[in-house]
This record gives sequence, structure tokens and C-alpha cells, in this order.
Amino acid sequence: MKRPLLKLIFLLVLTGALLYFFGRSVEWREVPAQIAAVNPPLFLLAVALAALHFVTRSLRWQILIARQKLDVRFRNLVAANVVGFTVSAVVPGRLGELVKPVYLARKESLPAGFTIGTVVIERIFDLTTQCFLVGAFLISRPLFAGSWPVGADAGRNLTFWGTAGVALAAVLVGASVALFVLRDKALRAVGFLLKPLPERARAAVLRALASFIEGLKIFRTPRQLALYAVLSLIVWLGIVLFYWVFFFAYRVKVPYFMVVPYVFLTAVGASIPTPGMVGGFHYFSKLGMVLLLGLQADRAAGLTLVAHAVQIAVTCALGYAILAREGLTLLQLRRMGESESP
Repeated sequence: MKRPLLKLIFLLVLTGALLYFFGRSVEWREVPAQIAAVNPPLFLLAVALAALHFVTRSLRWQILIARQKLDVRFRNLVAANVVGFTVSAVVPGRLGELVKPVYLARKESLPAGFTIGTVVIERIFDLTTQCFLVGAFLISRPLFAGSWPVGADAGRNLTFWGTAGVALAAVLVGASVALFVLRDKALRAVGFLLKPLPERARAAVLRALASFIEGLKIFRTPRQLALYAVLSLIVWLGIVLFYWVFFFAYRVKVPYFMVVPYVFLTAVGASIPTPGMVGGFHYFSKLGMVLLLGLQADRAAGLTLVAHAVQIAVTCALGYAILAREGLTLLQLRRMGESESP
């Protein structure tokens, strides 16, 4: 059996398992009523905010791209983010993470290895920022203990995983700095470890690693690093804002900062490489709504379905509009990403 087919079967089995755990405690007869009980104006505002992260991510990405090209067009940064997320929403395996930088590289005549390296840096900062926000939430927990709906066991688990996440983020940042300082030694060591791989795959990994290390030059400029860190906070606080407004549209009155650990859990689910985040997002979103926000399982399931549908619909609507304008197809984008896959 060919490797792509095995991978597809595995992802389908994983998606099915996650959907099973998502739906096993839900009274589905109650879900339509939960979905219908919405405030239309606030819901429309939430739909608009679903696209906000494309803009904030593009503002942040511009800092990294500027090291290679200062006059990159902002609309191409936004378009690359949109088409990347669109591919990830439709094609299994998070291929959009490769389509996004390759699309921008071709639009702006940039080295694909460099743009791929910048996306790796983005993901490290995404993880670091989420862990920072969860850590800040846990530290400030006594300030809103009266509105904390989480049970003692869930609170201890959240504290454990939040602490583990902060530690992981620190390790990633430390490893990134070490890679930059010890560039040549790191490349030789990785090249030695990858000797069992085919030459083409080994060369592709080493090119990506070299581009990533080159992109780490941002650490040599404290002002850029500080600005990038602030913009990373803005990206994730904007995502928190979307969910906060969404919850208010469904009359779930929760303090803004209480949404932070919920977003952390949904990000964990979204990182599972199932098509369109199906299964992973659903299970972790419902888990967060029940354990962290105190919602009933039926309501949590209904709100999760709507939140997922809004994000996929907004992303794909914008993505297909860009593809139609440029005469591209999803198949072409998929091949674009696969051309750079090791």
C-alpha cells in the first residue's frame, strides 16, 4: 500500500475517533435549539472578526519578509495567508503551511526556502505567545476567582499543561537561539543524522533548516524582536476577541480573559492535521467549553459546530475569491505546496 494512501487512512481514522469523543455525550435533539438561540447583530460582528487574524498575521509576517524585501505588497501577504488557510481547510496534512510561503515567494520573487523559514519562526512565536497568555492567565487567576467556573481537578490539569507549555516554549526559543549561534555545527550535525534519508529529502530538509536559521537574524535586533512579540500578542488577542464576541452572541457572558485558556485548547485541536480541523477542533473546543466555561455538553457541541463553520466559511469564501481573481485552482495550490515538501 502506498504511503499517501496509508497517511490518508490514518487521518480518516483519527478524525473519526475524535468526532466520536466529541459527540458521545451529546443529546443531539437539543443541539438545533442551542444553535438557533443567537443575537444576530453580534453574530455578524463575530463573522467579520473571523477574518481579522489574516490582517494581523500579515502585519507580523511583514517584519520577517522585510529582511529580504522591503517593498513587499501587503495585499500579497494577506492573500498568501488566506490561500494557505484555505488549503489547510480542504486538504489533509496541513499542506497550507507550505502553500502560504511558496505562494508569496512566487508573487514577490522571493526565495522559497527563506519564506518557508519565516513560517517556521511564526509557528514558534505562536506557541510561545499562547503559552505566555495561558501563563499570565494562571498567574492572575486569584483576581477573578469568584467568576472561575472550573472545578478543582480541571484547574490543576490546566495549571500542569500551562506550565508544561511555558517550559516547551522556553525550550523552543532557547533551541532557536542556539541554532543561530552554532549555525555551521548545527547544519553538520543534522546532515549527519539525516544520512539514512534519500539525498533529495536530506537536501530539502537542510535547505529549510538553513533558511530558518537565516531568518533567526531577527534575534540580533532587539527592537524588531520586541515589535514582533507585540504583534504576536495582537494576533492572538484578536483571535480571543473573535471567540469572546461569538460567546456573547450566544449569550454566554464570560470575561474576556477567561477565553484565553479555551483558545489555547482549540489551538491544540487545530494543530492535529485532519482536514479542515475536523475532529481535533471539535473535541478540544467542546472540552474547553464544558470544563473551562461551565457549559452543558449539548450547548458546547452546538456552539462548537457553529464556530467551526463560521471560520471555515469565511476562510474558504475569501480563499476562493482570491483564486478566482488570479485564475488558480486548489489543485494547482496543492501541487505548489507538494513541490517544496521534503
